[in-house]
Amino acid sequence: MRPLRVGVQLPEVERFVPWPEYRDMAMAAEAVGFDSIWVGDHLLYRQPEGPSGPWEAWSMLAALATVTDVVRLGPLVAATSFHNPAMLAKKATTVDEISNGRLILGLGAGWNRTEYDAYGFPYDRRASRFEEAFTIIRTLLTAGEIDFDGEFYQLSDCVLVPPARPGGIPLMIGSEGPRMLAAALSHVQIWNGWHAWYGNTPQGAAELNAKVDAACDSSGVDRGAIERTVTILVGGPGGSNRPQGSPNRASSHPLVGSPEKIAIELTKFHDVGIHEVQLVVDPITVESIKWLGSVLTKLDQ
Repeated sequence: MRPLRVGVQLPEVERFVPWPEYRDMAMAAEAVGFDSIWVGDHLLYRQPEGPSGPWEAWSMLAALATVTDVVRLGPLVAATSFHNPAMLAKKATTVDEISNGRLILGLGAGWNRTEYDAYGFPYDRRASRFEEAFTIIRTLLTAGEIDFDGEFYQLSDCVLVPPARPGGIPLMIGSEGPRMLAAALSHVQIWNGWHAWYGNTPQGAAELNAKVDAACDSSGVDRGAIERTVTILVGGPGGSNRPQGSPNRASSHPLVGSPEKIAIELTKFHDVGIHEVQLVVDPITVESIKWLGSVLTKLDQ
């Protein structure tokens, strides 16, 4: 009876978080009724107080798959710039197998130049590089093989074995850029928007959703074929302006209030055409996840 699905993003750069706490948060999220769990695919941020970064996303997803049973899992979103695209398809099928078919493969082009320079990845022409990488990934996950001779990637008789599950792994594009949407909307099942892109309000989500509708029309894609998802920044008890990685990264005002108020606000996102929200919570702890369980209870009512 829940009007829309609700996921939660686990810690990224708020503080150092050891694996046992990630495990406990994931198990708590599943226990209180979240529909999905997400991790960021980032490597390094430089903040005034010093460098920070999360654990490697795909290793974390594989571990989370072993301590949960029903929640969907995914990167929010995987930067194709950080991975050989054929290897990214291989990682995705492996995590999907470990999770018994619960992976959602979120993809994007990346944005934080700091980690590109530090880890030796090219920052230029990210949209062009994404277009080639996306072609390789989606082809391997559906057809299972590809020969590819592009400007940035070359693959000779690449075969994905073991193959992806029948029908492939659901793909999600995390972008608001016209070129990225044009490249991806014909081949994905889900779109995702970050809370700072639309101001963290239902009205802003409706306006951004209209842009996705227009991009669907331009690409000849049925609007109804693309599920719409957005992150929502939520302030819980004890929240104090959750860091958003790079100090240059835009943020937004958090949604705050009682569990009942937050549940009411979430239904407003459903009313403007959003199918799933991923909560970016301040603070993000086991306790805050359990507190959000009361929001889910109100939402279910």
